[in-house]
Order: sequence, then C-alpha cells, then structure tokens
Amino acid sequence: MQLDPQGVAPEDLSHAGSVVDKAIEYMIEQKIAPISVASALLGGALGLMARSMRDEAIANVLRSALASVEAGELAEMRQGPPTGSEF
Repeated sequence: MQLDPQGVAPEDLSHAGSVVDKAIEYMIEQKIAPISVASALLGGALGLMARSMRDEAIANVLRSALASVEAGELAEMRQGPPTGSEF
C-alpha cells in the first residue's frame, strides 16, 4: 500500500495499527523484553519496506521518524497513557 497523491494514509492503516498493538500487548504479557519487541518489529518493518518500496522511499520514512524523535513528538509516549485510558 502506498499513500495517495495527497498524502492520506490508506484505509487499512487503522486496522494494521490495531493488529500491531495486540501483538505488542501479547509479547509484553509473554515477558518478552520491550527492546526485543521493538527490535523485532523494526526489523520486520524494514524487511517489509525493503520488499515493497524503493530505497529513496524507505529513507524518507526513516527521516520522518527521526524528525519526530528530534522534535520531541514521542516524549509524551514515555509518560504513559492518560488516566482512564487502556493500554
């Protein structure tokens, strides 16, 4: 799946995200270390991108992720979910 010309994510992105969230939940329940879970997911994502995208597109995805980290957009995730929410 690719983004449409206007940059809108495909409709199945939410479904895929839910499946990944459940897989993460399961692995954590199985006492798999968070770094191992993250490393496996990243490796799988890179492998999938390598099979379905050009290197330039992969580099753009990785640059975007790095920019989010550098901008502090992921910092709130370290603080945990707001009170009353799940996962």
